[in-house]
Amino acid sequence: MTLVANGLPPGWASQLRQLTDRVGHVFARPEPRVVFHDLVEGLLSDLPKKNCWSLSERAGHSHPGRMQALLSRGAWSADALESEVRSYVIEHLGDPDAMLVIRDAQVIKRGDKSVGVGPQHCTLTNRVENCQVAVMLAYAAPAGTAYVGHRLHLPRTWIADSVRRRKAGIPADVAYASRPEQAVELLAEAVDAAVPFSWVSLDDGYAQHPQVRDWCVQRALPYIAAVPATLPLIRVGATRSATTTGPEQILGQIADSYWHRRTERTTGRTHDWALVGLGGSLLVGGEVPTRGFAQSLMMRRSVDNPHDVAYFVAHARRRTPASVLISAAERRHRAGQPEQPGDELIGLDQYQVRTWTAWHHTITTCMLAHAFRTVQLATAPDACPAPRKPRQVAACRPGVGTGVASHPLRSGSGHQRTS
Repeated sequence: MTLVANGLPPGWASQLRQLTDRVGHVFARPEPRVVFHDLVEGLLSDLPKKNCWSLSERAGHSHPGRMQALLSRGAWSADALESEVRSYVIEHLGDPDAMLVIRDAQVIKRGDKSVGVGPQHCTLTNRVENCQVAVMLAYAAPAGTAYVGHRLHLPRTWIADSVRRRKAGIPADVAYASRPEQAVELLAEAVDAAVPFSWVSLDDGYAQHPQVRDWCVQRALPYIAAVPATLPLIRVGATRSATTTGPEQILGQIADSYWHRRTERTTGRTHDWALVGLGGSLLVGGEVPTRGFAQSLMMRRSVDNPHDVAYFVAHARRRTPASVLISAAERRHRAGQPEQPGDELIGLDQYQVRTWTAWHHTITTCMLAHAFRTVQLATAPDACPAPRKPRQVAACRPGVGTGVASHPLRSGSGHQRTS
């Protein structure tokens, strides 16, 4: 594909003008519409640093005040813009085989004035950092991935501090919500908006807590979740006494003959996979699947290092082919990875705003820029077509007896789709 310097195909400028005109109703006056277009265009540029100073200079403004005012004091709704972003993404990327992916976006900050900043676990460094955390909902379609929802996570220290709340402009009705609770809010918004998808995807930061899994089970939604090796699996015996085991213990009971080597068509990476049907006597945290659904524990092992094992739990319709479950886990892994250089949530880590309103204005603008770039690359005339689905193999059936009945992944037709 022939790309210009900022990674976009030729003709993108006129397409961007159409998009910013489309969302122009969010702004009451023509002046902020012009500034907004300049801001989005700058976010899409190849500027090494993207803040109001550099973006204003690129746009030919004499000072950054117009962009700062748009973000910090502009009387426009970030929720309305986010709704437009979601509609735009679904219009161009919407696919019933897409995934709704819950993941965090974190920005490491200095000081304590930026709204929501505080010592929190940061997946970028895998340690506690002084950072802001946003719970993000990404729409991962075969043609591309874009963000369609967000929540700023406010630690309890912020909720309880009336002085910090007032200075940051946090509305009085904003109460504490855990990140899993915010994830459920985002998923509910997507479902209410009739967003087409086939899977909910969770990383272990969300899957190890029951709130999001339970929400999916109650609504008969398939999910694929990366889970920690310590995830409790409840074994219920004939005497009704319950004991707890975990994926690591089950791993030790899997015979070598039950591992299946599989190469991803899109990445060329090869792993060994084993599946264990759950249900009946072995449940994830005591969770009972939706009627007509079954749970499966999947283990992905490195070919080079057999001790490098990742674990997934799938909640899907009974007799869903094992190849579909594994393909979903592979897609979940790709969609859940941090964005590649040049394809991040554009400009999110370089903003210089501190207040509640400015932060929400900034992130929804970044979401629009990211969505535009994704759509442009996905719909370019010479864009690569979406990869074909992998061949289907035998279905993963719930285990019986001890609940640790693994099975080889032999070839088979497997006709039932998940939905």
